Amino acid sequence: MEDEEGFREFVRARLPRLSRAAYLLAGGHAQAEDLIQAALIKTATHWSKVSRVGDPEAYVRKILYHEHVRSWRRRRFLEHTTASVPEKAAVGDETGRAELRVVLEQALAKLTKRQRAVVVLRFFEDLSEVETAQVMGTSVGTVKSQTSHALGRLRVLAPELEDAMEVWS
Repeated sequence: MEDEEGFREFVRARLPRLSRAAYLLAGGHAQAEDLIQAALIKTATHWSKVSRVGDPEAYVRKILYHEHVRSWRRRRFLEHTTASVPEKAAVGDETGRAELRVVLEQALAKLTKRQRAVVVLRFFEDLSEVETAQVMGTSVGTVKSQTSHALGRLRVLAPELEDAMEVWS
């Protein structure tokens, strides 16, 4: 591979951010590691072109999204409901933040793959609607409608996240 050191530098610098995005997309550590591994293998294969043409991180994010959708198409997961609604967590304390993270992960897992990708890219990766549309290969209008549907569904699935979603909207 040409410019192997450049690829290594890129991975060292961006791995934490890309890992977080993969985790939020996949909903679990093992699945996130698989996504990252697939994306970095594909990126390494085309590194000489990717590093010259544009933003390598955007390229990897796009691969993450496409790999995530591909895995979803291969196998569908069933939704698991619970008998009781969790108590509302206090936002200020560490336990409350941990509980909110768990609630968020569970709620994200219940969104469609496209809705989850939009939420992750827009609000956790802080991409604009245009950048999100480019990564997903869709129109800005689709990003806007998927965002609206996803936030509406999150309000129903996890009303305890309402304070956090006010910042997102």
